[in-house]
Amino acid sequence: MNPRVHKRHSNLAGLVAYLFKETTDDDHNDAHLVAVWDGAGDLEQLEPPTGPDGRRDVRHLVDLLSQPVHAAHNPPTWTVWHCSIRNAPEDRLLTDPEWAEVARQVMDATGLAPIGDASAVRWIAVRHSPNHIHLAATLVRQDGRTAWAWQDKIKTRRRCDELEQRYGLKRSGPMDRTGHRRPSAAEQRKAARQGRPVTARDELRRLVRAAAVRARGEEEFFALLADAGVLVAKRLSVTNPGEITGYSVALPANTTADGQPVFFGGGKLARDLTLPRLRHRWAGPDSSTRQRGSGRVRVSAQARVAALTAAAEAIRGAADAMTRLADGGNTTAALAVAQAAADTLAAIASTVEGVRGGPITTAAELFDQAARERNGRLLPATVRSFDLRSMARLVQVMGRASSDRDTQALLVLLQELARLAQTLAALRAAQERYHQAECALRAATTLRAATHTTGRLSRPGIPHQPDPADAPPAEPDSTRPRPGRPSTPEAEQHHRGR
Repeated sequence: MNPRVHKRHSNLAGLVAYLFKETTDDDHNDAHLVAVWDGAGDLEQLEPPTGPDGRRDVRHLVDLLSQPVHAAHNPPTWTVWHCSIRNAPEDRLLTDPEWAEVARQVMDATGLAPIGDASAVRWIAVRHSPNHIHLAATLVRQDGRTAWAWQDKIKTRRRCDELEQRYGLKRSGPMDRTGHRRPSAAEQRKAARQGRPVTARDELRRLVRAAAVRARGEEEFFALLADAGVLVAKRLSVTNPGEITGYSVALPANTTADGQPVFFGGGKLARDLTLPRLRHRWAGPDSSTRQRGSGRVRVSAQARVAALTAAAEAIRGAADAMTRLADGGNTTAALAVAQAAADTLAAIASTVEGVRGGPITTAAELFDQAARERNGRLLPATVRSFDLRSMARLVQVMGRASSDRDTQALLVLLQELARLAQTLAALRAAQERYHQAECALRAATTLRAATHTTGRLSRPGIPHQPDPADAPPAEPDSTRPRPGRPSTPEAEQHHRGR
């Protein structure tokens, strides 16, 4: 159950008209009310009628919702609160009465309409399609007071956690800020118009992460971005002239209507790509031993095989270390290893598939999400995590596979990464962070599929030898679904908001 609290605004009529708009896609069909505020009356009487033009006439419903706002002496500037709640595709379909109870519970949790409070705000719940609803409310109570809805996102997420258990739905985990900011609908439409495979935000995130993995410091980081054709704007300190406190990046082809490049700050791409967190990433247990500069290196096939083989051995050791550390209660060190391994996978993805992406890139992003900590926090580096990041830089400099031998070495490395993802999934499941456990499971599944694809791209004669340890965990004896159990790796279709 994925709740999303949208930005507040004052266009109630536009929102309600949107909620009842009928289209041919799955998100706008059979829109109807499932719940309203206490004392509003019968749902059928409040249902907007269909006009001669086929559109729903929402004027009466909008007037009722707006009455407390018009009667207030000092209403807030933004009076409309909007929240959408969507279930996972694999969840069972809730009935209208069940969705109505979900709506009442969420409105109660936010404090906008506590159950039993006859003077609360006015609100409606509209079922857009079988698997989701929208809540719309005005932020003035019927007694004239403003309803501020403090911490509404956190409270909504917590109540949805409880509702997932109640209705036996897929557990999505707490709101822990491990996800990065998704491209907006406008960004996605712009990418489609330009014929770009991904949005500018996604492309920049991949380019910046690839540069961050390869760089040993910020000077080299900015140089690598410039080499990749990325526009960089450094943010200087106001109090300490000459000190760089942040950065923004843009693609030359992604411009506004007047031709100006659209810049994104590092934090707008991902929480761990801000400059302070990148500096933390580049710092190691013993930074004095680090070499300066990397440059462009021409790598022989023999050196490429050696690098891939060494990386596979390092990942194999990382999986064993994660299990050992987690069993010993040192979860922080285990997850530090996982965060460093995410760099290795990102390096492979950028080297093999480039910025356009592919299955390895998808697996890298899933693994990265599974390895993140709350608010993008980077865990203290250990000797093993520092070595893994050094290995990631080596893998990225090696270049693409060009022979059967280095392709076979790449397959082995992908198999070891799949095993590592399976280990991370078990660790996240033990922490009851189920959405991250599923991301790790999906990464493992995607990596195993990528080994077959990569093997077909090479010349015949490279056998794929699955490891029994790669097999997904066995199903429990009972066939009754457990709400707290993460979904299986086969659950490939994931809602776009998760």
